[in-house]
Amino acid sequence: MSELILRLHEDHLPAGCPPVYLPGGPRALYVRQGGLMVESPSDAQALDPAQARVGQAPLTLLNGAEDTVLWRWDLTVAGHPASALPSAPATRSELKLEAPIDLDPRFEWLMRCDRVDFPKGGVALTHVHQGPGIRICDYGRISIETLGQRHDHPAGHAWFELGHAPVLAPTTEDEETRFIRCFLLPRQLKGRSSIRYVRAEDAAAEKTQRYKVFAERYIDLP
Repeated sequence: MSELILRLHEDHLPAGCPPVYLPGGPRALYVRQGGLMVESPSDAQALDPAQARVGQAPLTLLNGAEDTVLWRWDLTVAGHPASALPSAPATRSELKLEAPIDLDPRFEWLMRCDRVDFPKGGVALTHVHQGPGIRICDYGRISIETLGQRHDHPAGHAWFELGHAPVLAPTTEDEETRFIRCFLLPRQLKGRSSIRYVRAEDAAAEKTQRYKVFAERYIDLP
């Protein structure tokens, strides 16, 4: 299997810009600001703020009467250059993060986009997940402690998690925290939580974080 890369872009679509065309490929879109219509060969969907879509069909993005900010995750073959929105000179794209993705070829895979909310001072106790992915802080601040290192992530900062490496994730005492996540999971986890706690006492403890799954779809790997 070819080496895979997961990339997160922040796309800025000005009000009334021409349609934007995206080629097919496993992808998640999340609307951070504004809103737009998303068309594929089989359907059309209006996305408002704090809504998301996952799929791999070619897409047409039709922006409305206000500026829109998208977070866009694309899973592609390594060697394909990171790109701004194709054939859309009026738009602006920033590559927030890219990371190599190592997936067990014995599984078939799905892509999930979800949201994790914490109260002030909330913490995700030491845990692993069943697959890798890229997260981005929407507001607040979260610290990621893994593999002997600690990194702080305020709003707008993205980070990658391997999935199988244990993570402890405390958040700030000053305000609530939220992050948006796109990750890859074996298809057996469709509709199921992917988190596993490393210590038995943490698995039994009350959890402070809350989840909202926006969308998940079976995908074919590039």
